[in-house]
Amino acid sequence: METPDDRVIQQMQALIQDWTGINDSRRIFLSCYQLMTHNTLKAIERDEFFDSIWVNHLLNRFADYYFIALDKYETDPQAAPLVWQLAHNATRSSKALAIQSLLLGVNAHINYDLVLALVDVLAPEWSTLDEIQLKNRYTDHDRVNSIIAATIDAVQDEILEPAMPLMDFIDNLFGRMDERLISSLIRNWRENVWNNATQILSMENTQNKEEYITHVEKDALKIGQLIYRDT
Repeated sequence: METPDDRVIQQMQALIQDWTGINDSRRIFLSCYQLMTHNTLKAIERDEFFDSIWVNHLLNRFADYYFIALDKYETDPQAAPLVWQLAHNATRSSKALAIQSLLLGVNAHINYDLVLALVDVLAPEWSTLDEIQLKNRYTDHDRVNSIIAATIDAVQDEILEPAMPLMDFIDNLFGRMDERLISSLIRNWRENVWNNATQILSMENTQNKEEYITHVEKDALKIGQLIYRDT
């Protein structure tokens, strides 16, 4: 029987095939994202989390934000979040390197979307979570970092190197140093994401929350502009 998770993977795969056919470099991030999602679902099946149902809910809500932003961009680019406008515009150009296309997508999806997804799934229970339950939620969030780290080699070998042969040279020259650097970067981003989400949830004033979310997007946009500048 097909599950909602199966449909997310299939939706990603259909887009990857379409974008591969027209040489749209947005397939690079989405291929990485699909692989990460697949491996996280496998970890859920192996019962590697404190609360697999919660992690699965977060995984699906996280994917929602990607597809919502993409639909907005495809319909009216100016309606999409600014950080996704940058990612899609740069990646669709012929100037962005494969590694930039990947990191632009990762930045927008983690540093912006994941904050919103975490707020969404934690909000209904926020007032009732005790210290141990909150720690378990954080531990499940942190566990994904290990899955990402274990997936980076495959991302480099299967996705980046075919699109950017120089990556093979870098990998041979530095060994696992480049993978460790990317893994460390993403881990730091995800730690900041958790802090941002809990900060928002701790606020009682709606306007303060909205202002903080705007601040989160501006910070993500600045990171994106460091990754890629169209000069």
